[in-house]
Amino acid sequence: MSGPRPGTAVLVCASATLFAALAALVSVRHGTPLPGDGATHAWSVRHRPHLAVSLARGITATGTGPWPYLIAAAAGLPAGRTTPERLRAGALALTVLLAGQAARYGLLALIARPRPPLADWATHASGYSFPSGHTTTSALAGGLLSWGITRHIARASADPGAASPDGGPPLRGAHGRLLRTVRLLPLVWAAAVALTRIYLGVHWASDVIGGWLYAAACLTGATLLVRARPSRPGF
Repeated sequence: MSGPRPGTAVLVCASATLFAALAALVSVRHGTPLPGDGATHAWSVRHRPHLAVSLARGITATGTGPWPYLIAAAAGLPAGRTTPERLRAGALALTVLLAGQAARYGLLALIARPRPPLADWATHASGYSFPSGHTTTSALAGGLLSWGITRHIARASADPGAASPDGGPPLRGAHGRLLRTVRLLPLVWAAAVALTRIYLGVHWASDVIGGWLYAAACLTGATLLVRARPSRPGF
């Protein structure tokens, strides 16, 4: 594996700094809504047709329980070439997700931000509000699966003996376009889960932004650590 890249370190510092600044602002204001929180919350409460709420509840349910862990473990399938490599990559992805979750619970208790008013909720929720748990979990899981697909694309593109199923150069035909589109789908899913938390009234918009920043710091930090390790098959 190649060594750490300067761009990755910049992303780690930027996302961690922005998250720390937002967390500090939330703490200083004792959890009261930040600019933009009230407007997005009020809009969500006013625009809730039955079909949209049902759809949002279905999407939000995929951001908790076993689904994010299955998605993270699935990252090992495209990331490795052999069964041992896939198992190691899947285990690494699960480790990143579990470590991120453990630290998030500590942050939730430390910041202790109350959720929006209970009367505005359109789904069940529990615990403190910042950073959003569903947002963080889905962003971590989606980012890890996207990482696995990206590793597969990079490996196939670098293999001079590889060819797309359509017979063209590696990942330059329809197969390549399909894979590059597919790697975005986990991120689209994660964004959808996050937005439902605002729409269903159980999180402020700043909770979701905090979840995204925290997940970005975890993912880029994990990338930096893995790249700093001695080269090993499957990583």
